[in-house]
Amino acid sequence: MKLQGLNLKERLRNTQSKNTSQLQKSQWESMIGSSLTLADETLEERLSEQKAVDNAFVFDRLETDQIFHITAIKEVATTYRLRFLPLKYFKPQLPSEAKEKIIALENEHGIELNGMHIMAPSKLFKLEDKDDPMLFAPMGNGYYYLIHQWGSDLHSLRKWLVWPFRGPAHLLAVLAALSFVLTLMIPNGMFSKENSSAEFWILFFFFFKGIVGLAIFYGFAMGKNFNPFIWNSKYFNA
Repeated sequence: MKLQGLNLKERLRNTQSKNTSQLQKSQWESMIGSSLTLADETLEERLSEQKAVDNAFVFDRLETDQIFHITAIKEVATTYRLRFLPLKYFKPQLPSEAKEKIIALENEHGIELNGMHIMAPSKLFKLEDKDDPMLFAPMGNGYYYLIHQWGSDLHSLRKWLVWPFRGPAHLLAVLAALSFVLTLMIPNGMFSKENSSAEFWILFFFFFKGIVGLAIFYGFAMGKNFNPFIWNSKYFNA
């Protein structure tokens, strides 16, 4: 049976606070402050020189289910080991559909979009790929408007594949479980004529110590870190 892909937009909507998602447009406008700097530049030039400002959208023309708070974005990014970074760090070219939506939003709202961010797997900020990036524009007070989502859905098992990287406790739990399984695979009486719980736990701690040592070595050697520390970091070895 083929597993269904993971759609980040749906995950964001599920993560977003129910109270926030049910706000009227007038309430959104009171919660979000905005400012804007206009300039006469081509789209390509502006995409490469994004200004860190909020965007003055016309709220009556927005789809409120496309508005997400930074807390929801952070939770999804840390759960699925994604980065949320300014557009300038995104290496692949934006697809034509995304550019068309940027131009359409600018024309509809009479603004020039700035400060856009991308949420995507880390590798997309270095190499071209097809995994489900999402383009956001800041609105102020921690809110972002989802402009466009493209590419294929993330693997439905990604949440569990990156679960060990959510924090030290998660990683230790996985390493302990792996050590336990390896200990169970050792034949009875291999190291002693009498089977005992003491022998089992000695072997368990032997495996656990070795696996933890390998994990620490790999982490330092590869510059790896836990999800909460990398979701908005621009550094490769954050």
